[in-house]
Amino acid sequence: MKLFAPRPFSPTTARAKPMDREGQEQAALMREIELRCPDVFALIYHVPNGGHRHKAVAAKLKGQGVKAGVPDLVLPMARGGFFGLYIEFKATVDPAPVSASQHAYIGRLNLQGYLAIVCRGHFDAMEQLRAYLMLPPTRPAA
Repeated sequence: MKLFAPRPFSPTTARAKPMDREGQEQAALMREIELRCPDVFALIYHVPNGGHRHKAVAAKLKGQGVKAGVPDLVLPMARGGFFGLYIEFKATVDPAPVSASQHAYIGRLNLQGYLAIVCRGHFDAMEQLRAYLMLPPTRPAA
């Protein structure tokens, strides 16, 4: 008959779950836009390119047109001679760097007549959005 030999107790260190600060701040921005600028909220949308996905899902999405570097938020509202506004949103706390593909895509958008910018946090993005909305509407050529 075998005797039961208990294992010695070894405490494990609990890891904190990673916080999606960028997502939280972007959600707060969208809530403020919804409350303060409902006409803008009706048009602005998020491009869900980021995040971790299973390789098969990532390959499927890439085949469907997902591209690296596309900014997070798109406002298809023409102002100040621009065709629309693209915002690459970064958190204020522990912001991720702007990647090479993001820099390149922002540059390509700007060359095509869009205003594409990087905003650091909710307040910066709201300030930039307000400044954009103060520009005169872009009218199509008659």
